[in-house]
Amino acid sequence: MSNTNETPTRGSSHDREIVEAKVIVTCPGRNFVTLKIVTRSGVEGLGDATLNGRELAVASYLQDHVVPNLIGRDAGQIEDIWQFLYRGAYWRRGPVTMSAIAAVDVALWDILGKMAGMPIYQLLGGRSREGALVYGHANGRDIAEASDAVGRFIEQGFLAVRAQCGVPGIKKAYGVSSAKGYEPAESELPLETTWNTPRYLGVVPKLFEQLRADHGAEVELLHDAHHRLTPIEAARLAKSLEPYRLFWLEDATPAEDQKAFELIRQHSVTALAVGEVFNSIWDCKHLIENQLIDYIRTTIVHGGGITHLRRLADFAGLHGVRTGFHGATDLSPVTMGAALHFDTWVPNFGIQEYMFHTDETDAVFPHDYVLRNGRLHVGDTPGHGVTIDEKLAAKYPYQPKQLPIARLEDGAMWNW
Repeated sequence: MSNTNETPTRGSSHDREIVEAKVIVTCPGRNFVTLKIVTRSGVEGLGDATLNGRELAVASYLQDHVVPNLIGRDAGQIEDIWQFLYRGAYWRRGPVTMSAIAAVDVALWDILGKMAGMPIYQLLGGRSREGALVYGHANGRDIAEASDAVGRFIEQGFLAVRAQCGVPGIKKAYGVSSAKGYEPAESELPLETTWNTPRYLGVVPKLFEQLRADHGAEVELLHDAHHRLTPIEAARLAKSLEPYRLFWLEDATPAEDQKAFELIRQHSVTALAVGEVFNSIWDCKHLIENQLIDYIRTTIVHGGGITHLRRLADFAGLHGVRTGFHGATDLSPVTMGAALHFDTWVPNFGIQEYMFHTDETDAVFPHDYVLRNGRLHVGDTPGHGVTIDEKLAAKYPYQPKQLPIARLEDGAMWNW
């Protein structure tokens, strides 16, 4: 047993003791929840806990239940703390719990990197690639406008673009916005939209036929159906898109029923991606081990952090499934920084979603990752390379915003 009177060395458990954990809620263009953990030696780590439209639920979970359990713990015991927060809660999984765990986990990895003087990708095992291929979002009210938007992304150097266009007769179709940056959480109470699947199925193949005619075969094209199709409708769409070689068709049908993807696979070879709403490996176990998807999109912030996503990615790699992390503006630069370190390391990387944050968000969250030639590159700053300007964050108070809902034309609730 060590002598308690001995002066602790740098990197000792005494240095790593957590003495403060603070929840920061800010809205520089959209709401973000950030957890800052501080050790006795003064090393700080940041984690993202943002859950779009339910931010305060996670903030409360952290402040009321998690933070009191962190004080006095060894920040270097990342695995044990993860297991404590997951197993010890009894009520496991779910987006609120797993987002809170993710915030703690990423903050601890950030601290570990800073104490070791190493970026997180080095802690994970080093680079598997120089930069992470990313895709942007091209939206248009009609096919022509969407094609023009794809062209602008290509001109900016993007090698992959997700394309969405309006559906004739449908207002506020998902993925279509006149705003500079698409942010669906735009009202204090949910905006009610209307959906028509037959019209959608009629326009999407025409969109990608035009995109290939306008932009050629080299650019990677993606599309998001946003869980709105039944399994047989999803199979029909996937088959109709085969001539246009999509990089992936995303969220073709709600994946609560993982076996539904078996029907899509039986009818089409279009690559499938799903998982941004998943919170654990159990949400995608059947999908992965039966090779029913090609890309898993579970994000670090909603999937329990780096510690859990590392297990999920390894499991996916065993079955030929690659990563394709969610990366819209509903996660902060803290998650994007952590995700890019993961992308840089993970052997079975596929692609990373990337949407531009507002200038205000970038000012609140200074970061060292940069976009070059269609790929995002992390820096070598110890940790994940993202910080927070707390004084500036305080100037942007929380604003209640919720995601829309969708109804069919007869008024019945549908998937948004």
